[in-house]
Amino acid sequence: MKTCRLSPDAFIQMALQLAYYRDAGKFSLTYEASMTRLFREGRTETVRPCTIESAAWVKAMLDSNVSIEERVRLLNAACDRHQLGYQDAMCGKGIDRHLFCLYVVSKYLEIDSPFLQEVLSEPWRLSTSQTPHGQTSKMDLKKHPNCISAGGGFGPVADDGYGVSYIVAGEDLIFFHISSKKSCGTTSSERFAQEICRALADMKHLFEEYRSLQKKKQPAPAIKSDKSEAK
Repeated sequence: MKTCRLSPDAFIQMALQLAYYRDAGKFSLTYEASMTRLFREGRTETVRPCTIESAAWVKAMLDSNVSIEERVRLLNAACDRHQLGYQDAMCGKGIDRHLFCLYVVSKYLEIDSPFLQEVLSEPWRLSTSQTPHGQTSKMDLKKHPNCISAGGGFGPVADDGYGVSYIVAGEDLIFFHISSKKSCGTTSSERFAQEICRALADMKHLFEEYRSLQKKKQPAPAIKSDKSEAK
């Protein structure tokens, strides 16, 4: 992912957006947890990976008429937007904790807010979080690769949604924990897992094709002739 010059977290989140759209046939409000450790007693803020930019890229991936260069451009734009959202959330510039505070105040003042009712009623059908792999510095996982753990996950927030926890474990391994409710007939953890693998494979193939095109466009090296020898 780093060889594509993209944030690994943004790369994975875009893969989840593509996988979810293929699985559900639509976009949905997506939650990603961000730490707010820059602040005293800071806990978490919400990053919203489903953006206008990510939706544009997903649609481009499903449109055979869109060129490889355009798909890569849209993916870069979506990842840049995701990184900005993540940075804003870390620095206290997110929106969801502020919305929650407004909700608490409205309940205290016994004021009904149509805006808050609408904004807080939409379910988080895709709830995601990256879990840090190295929990302690006392264990060198490079020296002891057999001790690499898949960690744990969490359940879906919505009855018809997914809970996806992922761990980037080293340079060539990613763990995904996918959960959904068996009572829901429209979701399937196994099916969604296959869509995630398919999305990641498509993204890898996209950059392989893009690099191949870039090499073909490079001009051939000029051949310098030695005039003295020609004489």
